[in-house]
Amino acid sequence: MPCVADWLNNPFSIVQGIFAQNVPNSDWEKKVTEYFKEKLKENNATNWVPSLNDVPVHYLKPNSLVKFRCMVQDMFDPEFYMGVYETVDPNTNARVLHFGKYRDVAECGPQQEIDLNSSQTITSERQTFYCVPVPGESAWVKEAYISASQARVSPSTSYTPSRHKRSYEEDEDMDLHPSKQKEQHMGSGSDIHGCVEPKRLETEASAGHHLASPNCSPPLDLNFPLPGEKGPACLVKVYESWDSFKVNDVLEVYGILSVDPVLSIVNNEEREGSALDLMECMDTAEEQRVHSPPASLVPRIHVILAQKLQHINPLLPACLNEESKTFVSNFMSELSPVRAELLGFLTHALLGDGLAAEYLILHLISTVYARRDVLPLGKFALNLSGCPRSSTFTEHIYRILQQLVPASHRLQMTIENMNHSRLIPHKDYAANRLVSGVLQLASNTSLVIDETQLEQGQLDTTGVHNVTALGNLITWQKVDYDFSYHQMEFPCNINVLITSEGRSLLPSDCQVHLQPQLIPPNMEEYMNSLLTAVLPSVLNKFRIYLSLLKLLDYSISEEVTKAVEEDFVEMRKSDPESITADDLHRTLLVARFLSLSAGQTTLSRERWLRAKQLEALRKARLQQQKCVNGNEL
Repeated sequence: MPCVADWLNNPFSIVQGIFAQNVPNSDWEKKVTEYFKEKLKENNATNWVPSLNDVPVHYLKPNSLVKFRCMVQDMFDPEFYMGVYETVDPNTNARVLHFGKYRDVAECGPQQEIDLNSSQTITSERQTFYCVPVPGESAWVKEAYISASQARVSPSTSYTPSRHKRSYEEDEDMDLHPSKQKEQHMGSGSDIHGCVEPKRLETEASAGHHLASPNCSPPLDLNFPLPGEKGPACLVKVYESWDSFKVNDVLEVYGILSVDPVLSIVNNEEREGSALDLMECMDTAEEQRVHSPPASLVPRIHVILAQKLQHINPLLPACLNEESKTFVSNFMSELSPVRAELLGFLTHALLGDGLAAEYLILHLISTVYARRDVLPLGKFALNLSGCPRSSTFTEHIYRILQQLVPASHRLQMTIENMNHSRLIPHKDYAANRLVSGVLQLASNTSLVIDETQLEQGQLDTTGVHNVTALGNLITWQKVDYDFSYHQMEFPCNINVLITSEGRSLLPSDCQVHLQPQLIPPNMEEYMNSLLTAVLPSVLNKFRIYLSLLKLLDYSISEEVTKAVEEDFVEMRKSDPESITADDLHRTLLVARFLSLSAGQTTLSRERWLRAKQLEALRKARLQQQKCVNGNEL
């Protein structure tokens, strides 16, 4: 039987064995998938597989089994490849069948040629996804995944013979990114697909992740949605069920790593020798440049298994199912003290404001659980007004949130940022790719919009489009991607927190005016001491609490529904001017998240009354502020 080293270090030997035993039957592919699925079910086996998120590419053995936690940034047209092909030895006329699945280049021996006219040839189809690390993934998430890994890796020497050919692209990349100098890039130039593949891939986007190519063509950019992101972008080749995945899905893929420098060398020689006649090639030069980047920068993963992730919190079981019931029930049994500690922690962070801390908890566990026509249900965008302008208050609040949520981003809403930032992804038809924007985020990402630095000024056309996009994101939980001739709606599920002095210019589901009970003389020192005072074990409980409650189901019994309706009718009678349908909707949302925050999956009379009480306090505070300032708060 194959040992661990076989299926991890040399998965092709496993595939070859299954292929040889089962050809000409067509079910060999299914048996390969089942073999690796069973292997990964073994105790902690998933932790043995090296992750591209944690390990530099040059530490990984080519053609070994790897995993990658990623977001689908773009999808390309399906591509055809030779699933099964036959080689012939011209001298002896001996024929051998090979599989092309999981490969970029058809494999033949030195004395063999591919028989393109063989009746045994099977042409198959696969899909290519351009995948990037999850945008805004928190440092603690990365660290937890790394610490759980049991993969054994060492610097690869596979590329030693060709290192003297390292291209200008790699030298330039090291100049641009000193941190990458420790990484030895493997190949040079661009990828080719030999006798197996037509065109493929894509890359472009974050500020600074580029490479200048030798002929001074525009720099190659790894298309990360957020500026300053690190990590590999990958071309993920999917062989089955690709229709079940879509752009912005978060996946964990297990597959065979392909970084063969031969591909780059072959492609460079073709280009340098003008073997590619662009008149006969369907791809433009720009599309080829972007879709076939060096494998050292954008490795390929040929997927054996892929799954959508419910969440990316490493402290929780990957899927909440029957197997994880014990974990959930154990945690729910100690929920009450965790909630109390979290409330105290956030109250301190919000300068002693307990009401704002209550609403912040409700906001952090909110999620879109359904859509009714175009209306997203469960969103709870929070506007925290009354934030100090002069201090770096929002920046510190964001730093605290980064310690609590798995993925987040802070967007400073200034006139300059709105006029110059690329928030909306758009289609680049010349390169045939989707150019990412800041609002291309994974589900359940926390987006903190800092409005406290906003000053008077003029928005240009880009600025107006960006502000409109933020409004649509908050109101409809969708982003309209720009396809030049039309817009395409991409639904999303982003938790939006807006910090502002007065009422935000952007819409929100709930506005809470901050009432600080203390103003620390040194804000940075205060916030740092707050974080250092929390034990790591307590911080982990907060992280589990906020992620787990998003995943729980919730319902309202008919009896409670009737009681709520009657209560609302009475409220309208006593105050018809100020109680509206929006108030009912918001109070029901507050009641929902209050119940879930206490670990209750149904609404009780007690929680309904508590929700009404919180809403009354929040409104009274807004009214009081309105009287003080005489404005529209």
